[in-house]
Amino acid sequence: MQLVELRKHLDSLLEASRLKDYCPNGLQVEGRPEVARVLCGVTASQALLDRAAAGGHDAVFVHHGLFWKGDDGRVTGFRRNRLRTLLSQDISLFAYHLPLDVHPELGNNAQLAQLMGWQGEGRFADQDLGWIGQPAREGESAHAIADALAAALGRAPLLVGDGDRVVRRIAWCTGGAQGYFEQAILAGADLYVSGEISEPTVHLARESGVPYIAAGHHATERYGARAIARHLREVLSIEAEFIDLDNPV
Repeated sequence: MQLVELRKHLDSLLEASRLKDYCPNGLQVEGRPEVARVLCGVTASQALLDRAAAGGHDAVFVHHGLFWKGDDGRVTGFRRNRLRTLLSQDISLFAYHLPLDVHPELGNNAQLAQLMGWQGEGRFADQDLGWIGQPAREGESAHAIADALAAALGRAPLLVGDGDRVVRRIAWCTGGAQGYFEQAILAGADLYVSGEISEPTVHLARESGVPYIAAGHHATERYGARAIARHLREVLSIEAEFIDLDNPV
């Protein structure tokens, strides 16, 4: 497949220009004009790029790319090494941040809900990033949902607040979305799940009575890129694979 056609397909599929983001979404590094093999992962780390180079991949697809607003623009250190790997091997890099979070089927939030059996019924927070709906089982507690997350994600989440609270409405937003906790409460959530946690989150959970689960940034955002790999295989007949490189967060 031509790189330009793959770019058009992904930009359209993920509506790359619709959301206000703090990074460039889409093709971040241009490689060879033909794409037959794509490696998908969460972050454009050196380890992932090395795997792409060793495996003869033509392109890499990630959620966390190389360029972010506020970064030092100088190409030194790890930035130099990552770019050198891509450019020396003529490998393209695609990165979609918020667009991969919000996609109704392939996005991180949608895929986490599918994994956990949650039923999304509405959206909240800026640009409708957060999801809210019903838990997998009626009447289960926040403790029970934390245990289910541990089993599904393969890591122990951190639960703060009232773990015995019955969860009739669950809200979630993958990654570093702890800042949407108050908006989740206002939307009527009995529990909010995200990836990370910060110091004020603990106090808000205790004082509001709404528990909070930090299930891991990487742990909650593995599934969008995996879904994209499946989409590329099934829809575009491109050889695509997802690699989950170990990350404890």
